[in-house]
Amino acid sequence: MSSISVALIDDHPLMLDAISSLLRRTEGFEIVGTGATPLDVVEICKNSRPDIVIIEPLLAGDPYTAISNALKISPLTRILAYTGATGVEPAIRALDAGARGYVLKRSNVAELIQGVSSVHAGETYITQSFASRVIGGLRDASLRRKAAEAVVLNIREQQIVRLLMAGKTNKEIARAIGVSEKMVKHYMTGLMQKLQVRNRLEVVIAAQRFTEHQAENRLLS
Repeated sequence: MSSISVALIDDHPLMLDAISSLLRRTEGFEIVGTGATPLDVVEICKNSRPDIVIIEPLLAGDPYTAISNALKISPLTRILAYTGATGVEPAIRALDAGARGYVLKRSNVAELIQGVSSVHAGETYITQSFASRVIGGLRDASLRRKAAEAVVLNIREQQIVRLLMAGKTNKEIARAIGVSEKMVKHYMTGLMQKLQVRNRLEVVIAAQRFTEHQAENRLLS
């Protein structure tokens, strides 16, 4: 199986070195270019046609236009934004410009690798705890549907959400699905992070919206 060719664009040399070192140590990846400015994105895509470009979207200049221009030159390249910015606006602008992934630098290594792999496979990937805040702000409806697909509730989480919607307590949920009450609390914490909410009521509200998004996606697919 051929390696995934990756170009890295970041104006912090230490971050650039760290990501380069990480991917070189990870089987299945090949670094084909690095840069520090939006113009570098376009040049690397023109010369190397990488499978993936990992870019910091807060570069000085106009990185969003650079993303669009790079994709016109190399339409098979996938762009993944990797950033320390936690605001929604940079994510919306990057995705609207054509990026297929958005991973926060506070994420662990596994999530960065998962993001790169998902984007390479043609999927849209957004840091799970951040995704629900981004989806509603996307202007393009088809992109919004793809982003909604990035928030995936596993089977156990879906069971818990259904029981929450039925008004069950943690103890009742634990008994219904055959786990400890402590484990239910663990799943609840994960749901709050994934749906970017603060309490069980907001979990129910966010989950209802998520379910509506899924139903809409099925109708429109």
